[in-house]
Amino acid sequence: MMNFEKRTGPDFGAAAPVYPANGVPDWYRDAKLGFFVHWGLYSVPAWAVQHGEGVNIPTEDAYAWHQYAEWYGNTVRIPGSPTWERHQRTYGPGTSYEDLADRWDAAAFDADAFVGELVAAGARYVVPTTKHHEGFCLWDTATTGFNAVARGPRRDLISEFHDATRRAGARFGVYYSGALDWHVSDFPPIESDTDLFRFRRNDAPFSRYAAAQLEELVERFAPDVLWNDIEWPDGGKGTEDYAVAALLRRYFDAVPDGVVNDRWGVPYHGFLTREYTDIPDIIPEPWESTRGLGYSFGFNQAEDERHSLSGAALIRLLVDVVAKNGNLLINVGPAADGSIPALQRKAMQELGDWLAVNGAAIYGTRPWTRMGERTGAPRRYTTSTDAVHVHALDPAAGEFELPSELAGAALSWADGTPAQTSADGGSTRIVIPAGLREAPVAVLTAHGA
Repeated sequence: MMNFEKRTGPDFGAAAPVYPANGVPDWYRDAKLGFFVHWGLYSVPAWAVQHGEGVNIPTEDAYAWHQYAEWYGNTVRIPGSPTWERHQRTYGPGTSYEDLADRWDAAAFDADAFVGELVAAGARYVVPTTKHHEGFCLWDTATTGFNAVARGPRRDLISEFHDATRRAGARFGVYYSGALDWHVSDFPPIESDTDLFRFRRNDAPFSRYAAAQLEELVERFAPDVLWNDIEWPDGGKGTEDYAVAALLRRYFDAVPDGVVNDRWGVPYHGFLTREYTDIPDIIPEPWESTRGLGYSFGFNQAEDERHSLSGAALIRLLVDVVAKNGNLLINVGPAADGSIPALQRKAMQELGDWLAVNGAAIYGTRPWTRMGERTGAPRRYTTSTDAVHVHALDPAAGEFELPSELAGAALSWADGTPAQTSADGGSTRIVIPAGLREAPVAVLTAHGA
């Protein structure tokens, strides 16, 4: 996966625009866990080629055999692709991807119940897709009739998400596809990373169109997180009133403690994003890991438990990311009707149960002097005021070595039980209680460290 903060063209030289100086606010760094929600026309077919262990897809076929169900609108246009073939069988040659808008029934969607499940799973912020690359807007926009109020659900889904999230006491963000909009483009399908940046509109009219949509979202919802994807049209990166620099200045005027990501294609960014990427060590800058519970963001009905993170794996992922100075933005992909599939719900519930006990070792923490240990039983470290939290990633091992820096600290488990230690030469070993050995992660806290 590419790192978007490195893409910052075009070069305007001395005429470069002036960007805001806003950094990443403490609330975001303290939040640690957010939930993405990928929901759109792609949720109607809800299908992509299965990926995973043992599946080897040649690089040249990566887009024709795309792992992301939310890319259905692109893969269905690649003749002979598995998506194209399935679409012909399921819907017939006379049904286009955009015709699926009138088949989208969101009757099961209850925003308060949906967001309530995310918050119960530990979410401190919620970021639904307002418009993905397909161009279908999920709010009541004046810019296009290709939206969820005029067609399909006949509801302002983003307004419902926003109101429910605010009522639940969580922060609200918006995902917006800035430079890709297949509805207003007539390019060939994207079949490579080169095409990803070649087959997109960069003209001034489209830049104004994108700016108008983003302005609507900011004015209506004052989002705490502005999460842009696949850059911004080059025609909107200058000093114009509708360009990125001006848009971001107005955003921060409206939401002073807001935050943006790094996918704008300009020199300014907020937090870094890392998508389906294992990060080996602490990144000094605030960053966010994002991925689906399976191999797709949009719901892929072809996936089962072999392709999706278990609750234990999800918990260990969160711990690993936080220990390396990141937030985790884990994705839920609802079915078309607005329900959360059972496989995803199960992992979410296990995460929420674990955080209810161990949240103090996650929320509001910062990295320690190192992320963990590279030898011995796997551990990760986080710090909070006057304490270091040791996360044992394999409690079944029964014990682990205490870092020498924590010798002399008062040691206890999350329930307040003092830790038992044993001496092994010049080191101190921690005995993991029998009741914690089946937990996904056991957390020891060193007080006064």
